[in-house]
Amino acid sequence: CGPPRSLSLSGRRIPAALWAQRGLRKLYLSGTGLREVPAELAALRHLRTLALDGNELMEVPEALCRLPRLAYLYLGRNGLQGLPPAFARLQSLRCLWLEGNFLARFPRALLRLPDLRSLQLGDNRLARLPAGLPRMEGLRGLWLYGNRFEEFPAVLLRMVHLRVLDLDRNRIARFPDLACLSSLRLLSYDHNPVRQPPCVGDAVQLVGDGAQEFMEARQERLQSLQRQEEEEEEEGTEAPPIPVLLLELG
Repeated sequence: CGPPRSLSLSGRRIPAALWAQRGLRKLYLSGTGLREVPAELAALRHLRTLALDGNELMEVPEALCRLPRLAYLYLGRNGLQGLPPAFARLQSLRCLWLEGNFLARFPRALLRLPDLRSLQLGDNRLARLPAGLPRMEGLRGLWLYGNRFEEFPAVLLRMVHLRVLDLDRNRIARFPDLACLSSLRLLSYDHNPVRQPPCVGDAVQLVGDGAQEFMEARQERLQSLQRQEEEEEEEGTEAPPIPVLLLELG
C-alpha cells in the first residue's frame, strides 16, 4: 500500500509524523484542540480538503495560505476575528466554512476569490457587506444566518448568480423586491421581524414565517395561469369555420 490520500484525526492527538505525509489530499483535524498550526502544514501542497473546525484557532496560520490546491476549507467554530490578506492566495478555493467565529467585518481577502462558490458565514457578528461583493462572480451559495443585519444588504441585489441565500436569525424588518435575482432558488428568512414573505421569483423556495401560505397561493396562481393557457391553446386548435373549409376543399 502507498501513503494515505485521506487522513482523519478528528478529536485525537496529532502525531508529529503527520506533516511528513506529503501526498495527502484530505486532512480532517476537527476538534483536536489546536491553538496553532505548525509551519510544516505548507509542505502538504497536494491538499484539496482541510478541516480545522471546532478548534481554538485565534488566527489563520500563514502556512495555510500556501496550499495552492486547497478547494474545501472548514474553519468554523474557532476564535477567528478576521482573515489575513495572504488568504487571497487560495485561488483554488471553492467552498469555505467560517460559521461560529467572531467576524464583525466581511473579510476583504474574500473579494479576491472570484471562483469561490459557497461561503458559510453564519453565527458571526456581521452588520454590513462590502460594496465590492459582486466581484465574487462565482458565488452561488451565501449563508448569513445568525448575524446582526438590521437592514437587507442592498449589495445583494447585484448578486444575480446567487442560488441560495440564508438570512435566518437577523433583525431585518423589511425585504425589497427580490425578483431581480433571477438565479435564486432558495431564500431563508426565518426569525426576522418581517410581517410578510419577501417578493421573489416563481422558482424560489421560501423558508420563513408565512412562507408556506405564500407558496401555496403562488402554486394556485401558477396552476390557474397554466389552465388558462391550455384553454386558449385548445380554442386556437378548434375546427375552422365552414367558409374556410369550403375554400380549402374547393
